[in-house]
Order: sequence, then C-alpha cells, then structure tokens
Amino acid sequence: MDFMYILLVIAGIIGLALFYFIFSYIALWVQALVSGAKVGLINIIFMRFRKVPPKLIVESKIMAVKAGMEIPTDSLESHFLAGGNVSRVIQALIAADKANIDLTFNRAAAIDLAGRDVLEAVQMSVNPKVIETPLVAAMAKDGIQLKAISRVTVRANIDRLVGGAGAETILARVGEGIVTTIGSAETHKKVLENPDMISKTVLKKGLDAGTAYEILSIDIADVDVGKNIGAELETDRAEADKKIAQAKAEEKRAMAFATEQEMRARVQEMQAKVVEAEAQVPLAMAEAFRSGNLGIMDYYRMKNVAADTRMRDQISKGETESGQQDQNT
Repeated sequence: MDFMYILLVIAGIIGLALFYFIFSYIALWVQALVSGAKVGLINIIFMRFRKVPPKLIVESKIMAVKAGMEIPTDSLESHFLAGGNVSRVIQALIAADKANIDLTFNRAAAIDLAGRDVLEAVQMSVNPKVIETPLVAAMAKDGIQLKAISRVTVRANIDRLVGGAGAETILARVGEGIVTTIGSAETHKKVLENPDMISKTVLKKGLDAGTAYEILSIDIADVDVGKNIGAELETDRAEADKKIAQAKAEEKRAMAFATEQEMRARVQEMQAKVVEAEAQVPLAMAEAFRSGNLGIMDYYRMKNVAADTRMRDQISKGETESGQQDQNT
C-alpha cells in the first residue's frame, strides 16, 4: 500500500508538471494567435529542446508584428543562438521604422553581434550625442601655450557601425586637429580673438572618415593661456650655455694650474742644478790652488768682492722694507 501511494504521488507530480508546461505552451500559442503572430504550437514546444526561450521569441515576434514588420521565427531563433539580444534588435527596428531610418533585420543583427548597442545607435541617429574632448595643450608660433576644450556633436552612421572606428578615434582626431591649428597660428592672441577658427579648420579635415559616427559640429568650450614655453626654452638654453662656458673655464683653469705646477717643478730642477754647480766651486778653487792658477791674494780679493756684494744686498733690502713701511703709514 505504501508503495502504491508513493507511485500515485509521483504520477500526480509528473502530471502536474506536464500540465503546467503544456498549459504554458498553449498560453504562448494562444497569445501569438490572438496577436496575429504566426507561431505554431509544435514550434513553441520544440524551442525548449533547442534551448531557446519560447517566451522571448514569441513576445519579440508579437512586438514586431504589432509594429508592422514580418520577421521569420527562425531568424529570431538563429540570432538568439548566435548570442544576440533579440528584444534589443526588435526595439531598434521599431525605433528606426518610426524615425524613417532604413534598417533591415540582417543589418541590425550584424550590428548587435558586432558588440554595439543597436538601439543606442538608432537613438543617436535621431538624437545626436555630444562628447567632450579632454584638455588639449598646444603652443603657438610665439611660444605661448594654449589649453582648449571642445565639444563634438556626433550622429551615429548606421552604414558604418560594423567595422567603423569608435568615439575614441573621433576624440583623438579632434585633439590632433586642435594642436595643428594652434601650432600654425602666428600668435596666441589670434586664436584667443577668433576661437572659432579652430572648429572651422578641424571640420574641413573630414575627421569622421572611417568611423561609425558623423561629425555635425565642433564647438570650442574653453581656451586658456598656459605657460610661456618659448621663454622657458630660451631660459633652459641659456642655462645650458652657461654650464658649458663654466665647464670650459674650469678646464682652462685646470690646464693653467697644471702648467704652473710644471713650471714650478722646472724651477726646482734648475735650482737644484745651480746648487750642484755651486758645490763644484770649492773643488775648482782647491784644484786651482794646487795647480798654481790661483794665488792667495786672488782668493782674498774674491772674498772681499763677495762680502761687499752681500753688504750691498742687505742695504738694498733694508731700504725697500723702510719704504714699504712709510707707504703703509
């Protein structure tokens, strides 16, 4: 009895589950039927085996039919199985149809699978988006730095969404154009007087080529004066020249000092030679006495001359020192 009771309970649970699933499939089929969307009951049941949510496909199909678009159910299932956002694509198609934008399901599915928000792209085609560039610094020909911020109004280009560059490319190109325009100006005052010259020059370059957007306008939001780069460069150059001159002067001083030391060494060498020569005098005189070439009277006369010379040197030194003292007093 207990075994039969358990079997009855299990059978009841299975029956309830089957009834729930069958009722949910029938409810979806009736919803599609009364909405005018042709989705078969068998197809709805088999969606579960294909791992496709029947509710999503049926509701997307109904949404498309109510908007006046006939999209095959197989196309919706294929896009879901490919990893796409089915409801987002249908919403984008409806928005494009209301805005008179030529957009097919295949193109919308390709844009969605490319990783772009197709609904946002359609909305940007109707309502352009404003993106602001970061602070761009550039130097005019007079050496004054200018800092500019611009606002770029862009509109999505549906035909170039697949494979087209993004907003980062637009910002990079606009920044490059701003730098080029400021750099070609003769003076920074000319740019400050006519900031619209930046936007006009940049717009002529066709910066939206190859991108997923179309540039409608470029407006300069702010222009500020930065540093005097030219003066700083001249200052740095003068400082570098000063250091070079100091290095050359130091080199010359070192060479002069080395030459002075060399000359002192030569003086010491010459003095040593003189001392050596003077040391030979007594020997020569002794030899002259022995050989008879020098007499005693000749020797005394030479000594008297030497004493007289030393006395004259001392007298001259004394007069020089007294003269310096008189000048000091």
